[in-house]
Amino acid sequence: MQVPARFEYEVATSVEGAISLLQRYGSETRLLAGGHSLIPMMKLRLASPEVLVDIHRLDKDLRYIRDDGGTLRIGALARHKDVLESELVKEHYTLLTDAETMIADPLVRNMGTVGGALANGDPAEDLPAAFVALGAEVVARGPDGERTIAVEDLYTGPYETVLEPVDIITELRCSRQPAGSAYFKVERRAGDYASAAIGVALNLADGKIEDVRIGMCGVGSTTLRARETEELLRGQRPGAELYGRAGERAAEESNPLEDARGTAPYKRDLVRVLVGRALEKAVERAEVV
Repeated sequence: MQVPARFEYEVATSVEGAISLLQRYGSETRLLAGGHSLIPMMKLRLASPEVLVDIHRLDKDLRYIRDDGGTLRIGALARHKDVLESELVKEHYTLLTDAETMIADPLVRNMGTVGGALANGDPAEDLPAAFVALGAEVVARGPDGERTIAVEDLYTGPYETVLEPVDIITELRCSRQPAGSAYFKVERRAGDYASAAIGVALNLADGKIEDVRIGMCGVGSTTLRARETEELLRGQRPGAELYGRAGERAAEESNPLEDARGTAPYKRDLVRVLVGRALEKAVERAEVV
């Protein structure tokens, strides 16, 4: 039977209280939200925090999805289920709905949180790639106040972020509302982490791609943004030939590792195909608006 190492347990009743507990106990402390990633890692002894600070009682402060003058704001304790069922998300941020339908199973979607998915730092996690495509940023609060971090700048390596040990993610913000977006993923079985996944969010002007962002997951040591591919696409008329070139460029920008989900060449092939599919669907949705 797999059991975690011994740990102390505290329950926070406010954001400030959670930060205070993180300060008190130091760097070997972890926040517990939904727990669907952290607890399995603890059982396998891949994570052995000395103290767990449970923040599930902060729902009243950190569980929401709302529009604030054109900016999407998602509280860190919003569940995957909340995002999946949000009419605001369905109408304006379609790739988030796409991504959420492919995340794990109903139990995980009912318990897993947006903040936890971002803070975990798993390079095969779906939501960070979708948020990179949207140009989103996280709000982190610590003893010295709040700071914002672009999601694409959040990760420094597998399961490593720029967050300080005393920081807590409180919110996700996205001020960019794309006309069309899409998320495509290949997985070994339903609900699995991605062998490769691509998120695309774009706007069109005069029949050309005016603005585009592409997030990739499962094909590098961190969530990736395909900047060179975006540059190739800007100002171009969408079509099959362009999508093919974009897929080739994105495959070159990826840096997949061989693992149980596939070889590096296989994952690059997936990037080539998925970029084309995501671009085609995002353009189709943008043209309907």
